Amino acid sequence: MATITEAAATRRQARPVRRRRVKAAPYLFVVPFVLVFAAFSAYPIFFALQLSFTNWHGAGVLEFIGFANYRYLLASPDFWQSMATSGALWLLVVPAQVLLALTIAVALRKARFRGLFSAALIAPFVTPLVAMAQVWIILFDQDFGAVNHGLASVGLPAIGWLTTSAGAKVTVALLVLWRTTGYAVILLMAGLSAIPSDVYEAARIDGASAWHQFWSITVPLVTRTLSFVVVIGTLTVFQLFAEPYVVTGGGPFNSTRTAGLHLYKHITNSDLGLGAANSMLLVVMVLALSLASIRLLRSREDS
Repeated sequence: MATITEAAATRRQARPVRRRRVKAAPYLFVVPFVLVFAAFSAYPIFFALQLSFTNWHGAGVLEFIGFANYRYLLASPDFWQSMATSGALWLLVVPAQVLLALTIAVALRKARFRGLFSAALIAPFVTPLVAMAQVWIILFDQDFGAVNHGLASVGLPAIGWLTTSAGAKVTVALLVLWRTTGYAVILLMAGLSAIPSDVYEAARIDGASAWHQFWSITVPLVTRTLSFVVVIGTLTVFQLFAEPYVVTGGGPFNSTRTAGLHLYKHITNSDLGLGAANSMLLVVMVLALSLASIRLLRSREDS
């Protein structure tokens, strides 16, 4: 018996060990993405973070100054004014965009020619922004604009859309709404298409009204899509540069100088270390606002 056991052990030792082959093809397929991400996303982010702790003007050696740039910005009235302007535009744009986009998406859920409507809605998003901004300037001109002409035709006074602080904010917000709401509608239409139709059929059989179906079925089941729309809208508003730059130039009285325009000022002044610190603070604030918005929507989904 011992001899048989020893012979079996000898055969097991003599048997070649099969090594598990690791397939290299999947890793080769993701290598291009990893290289592009590292070169154009990861490295710039880490370099900007490093730059935010330095005093650098585009040439020479990086001079490490610690948190001096952050202390300067947090004590700067101009920085907080730009953040307040972006916050005001966020209040004007994002809630209205969510409500408007959701209403349009629900209305088009079973409409005929959905493809035609989708193309019309996405057209402002893909139209060159500078051309659209020039049209906006003509429409909202105080003396010759079509908007004030329409107000005058119904007996209302002309509004200084581009010459008053409140009017300029509303004008820029309307431009952002016009340009980006169609994209939000497309996203929400995709979210609505994933809701099973038998859920609405069961609700109708139980006697639920259209409003009750919307509030109890549609809104909870598209909450994740709404969260994505809110995040995209928040990023859009706090990165606004071209809209206020072309339409108002940041005026009047810096009332439309957004966080993006304030960051641009540091770049034009070659204060690259200060600009990097500004961008890092902007990232933190946008992240906090986005998480707060998502948490608010998720609380509705869980309730």
